[in-house]
Amino acid sequence: MDVFQSVARFEGEVVAMTATLLGSKEKASGGQICGNMTSGGTESILLAVKSSRDYMKAKRGITRPEMIIPESAHSAYDKAAQYFNIKLVRVPVNKEFQADVKGIRRRINKNTILIVGSSPGFPHGIIDPIEELGELASSFGICFHVDLCLGGFVLPFARKLGYPIPPFDFSVEGVTSISVDVHKYGLAPKGTSVVLYRNHDIRKHQFVAVTEWSGGLYVSPTIAGSRPGSLIAGAWAAMVSLGQEGYLNNTREIMEVSKKLQKGIKDIPELFIIGRPDMTIVAFGSDVIDIFEVNDILSSKGWHLNALQRPNSIHICVTLQHVLVIDDFLSDLKESVQTVKQNPGPVNGGLAPIYGAAGKMPDRGMVQELLVNFMDSSC
Repeated sequence: MDVFQSVARFEGEVVAMTATLLGSKEKASGGQICGNMTSGGTESILLAVKSSRDYMKAKRGITRPEMIIPESAHSAYDKAAQYFNIKLVRVPVNKEFQADVKGIRRRINKNTILIVGSSPGFPHGIIDPIEELGELASSFGICFHVDLCLGGFVLPFARKLGYPIPPFDFSVEGVTSISVDVHKYGLAPKGTSVVLYRNHDIRKHQFVAVTEWSGGLYVSPTIAGSRPGSLIAGAWAAMVSLGQEGYLNNTREIMEVSKKLQKGIKDIPELFIIGRPDMTIVAFGSDVIDIFEVNDILSSKGWHLNALQRPNSIHICVTLQHVLVIDDFLSDLKESVQTVKQNPGPVNGGLAPIYGAAGKMPDRGMVQELLVNFMDSSC
């Protein structure tokens, strides 16, 4: 920090600007919001989970920690549970595909350190009931992390544009940490995210300090020891150059396209939208055709969507790149649906059979083993 002073200043300003977007100036935030930049949403979530674990150990003496997540929560929480020896309790979502507050409440016990909500969730683009989860966390005196990796640079501006966005940030009592990616809708270089905490007492548990190393005294704020200053500077440059007006204009465009996309999907009778998307992620499935076969045909046309499960569906994350081509996408989607309807069956070289089979296998341990072996042979 004493050598690369400009990078330290850039990081401080990125954190401060991001915190301002997410309620740090609100009275309810407590006025102590702090944080650091990380390499991405996964690292931000890992650090928030690690900090919550150690904070609750110091505060309540919890040595067998558990965290409760809705099944729509990002897979980074599974990674955190494995890395930090935390029992993961996964709760099904409700009929609206949101976190089930009552279901989460029933699973809180003396070892619970953390509950989780998303604004919005990655699979379906739906915001969890953050206020209710905040009240729950406050009443039990536990930590509550909100994943804003997708929504952090959209929801504040969508609200300003008049969209009915429910509370999602540090203005909600009970929220103790937030993750938000600058490299998504913040349009910063890939590899830039921010993790924020309600106060310094929680964030201190993020740091690693070593006093007995022969190499000297050592303290590190994040997982990486060495961090790329160029990415931090790039994030700062993106935020400063775009400014509030730039993000507001971007949000206006992508929200309008998202609504157009939803209408176009609803006009295709073979498809249905999952829940009620709050932002720019739209998931859709079908009861009459194999949605994964539709996805394979779309891939052959140059559209690359994410395959989802429970229920089988695919989603598209609307960005500025889609603004000028949304009509082309809807046209290709309609054509792909009709192709599958008239000629059902796997596409040569497609992934539909794999997703279909994996979804039906009752032995999830076998599916996990297949994934691990695939990764081991691929890297």
